[in-house]
Amino acid sequence: LNPKSVTMDELYGSYNLASREWKDGIVSSIMKQICSQDTPEKKWMLFDGPVDTKWIESMNTVLDDNKMLTLINGDRISLTPQITVLFEVGDLSQASPATVSRCGIVFFNYCDLGWQPYVLTWYKERKAYEVQVNSPKP
Repeated sequence: LNPKSVTMDELYGSYNLASREWKDGIVSSIMKQICSQDTPEKKWMLFDGPVDTKWIESMNTVLDDNKMLTLINGDRISLTPQITVLFEVGDLSQASPATVSRCGIVFFNYCDLGWQPYVLTWYKERKAYEVQVNSPKP
């Protein structure tokens, strides 16, 4: 999910003042769904896009020891130990020190990786595909 591709209401949810109804957003819907599943499998939520203080600050309670998303309607969604939240960002220039201190950060410079990881990944995927479609051996 790219959080910058949607509005804050679409991301977390909104409260309609006229009808007094709450409508869940993308994040709250997904979190409610995966948190309600009582399975031991690992679950991942991936946020892929630039960090913006508007949406990332709402994630601070998810990132700290509480591991709980608090919505503006008062709902609280507790993450289970099987759920991991991952942010793939280009930089952290818009993130506050509070947000950065709550995250484990891994930095990969694409120049340092070289071409080998790309070729190895392609080869492994290609080999698995050839086995799947019963490709003839040369």
